[in-house]
Amino acid sequence: QVQLVESGGGLVQPGGSLRISCAASGLTFSNYAMSWYRQAPGKERELVATIINTGRYRNYAGSVKGRFTISRDNAKSTVYLQMNSLKPEDTAVYYCQAQWVTSHWGQGTQVTVSS
Repeated sequence: QVQLVESGGGLVQPGGSLRISCAASGLTFSNYAMSWYRQAPGKERELVATIINTGRYRNYAGSVKGRFTISRDNAKSTVYLQMNSLKPEDTAVYYCQAQWVTSHWGQGTQVTVSS
């Protein structure tokens, strides 16, 4: 059974940093491209960042480029999202997605940016 478990969310002040993680099990992690999505209240889910299976290519939404960094450790079957210079508009539930032949989703972790 495939499981994606996000962790590391929480409350952070504007301008602060946070790193969230997504640990995968039940799949061959190195086959999958991994993405982070987020969904704010009343808004549609949006793609934040993607990293291909080898980690050699990454892509970011314009709103986070230069502030967020996606990375992965295939030995640990884990993908990370380092978030710096956080803004109140980054407040959302963050979800990880594994994509290969099929896609799988985690349950999400709440990130709140507020003073």
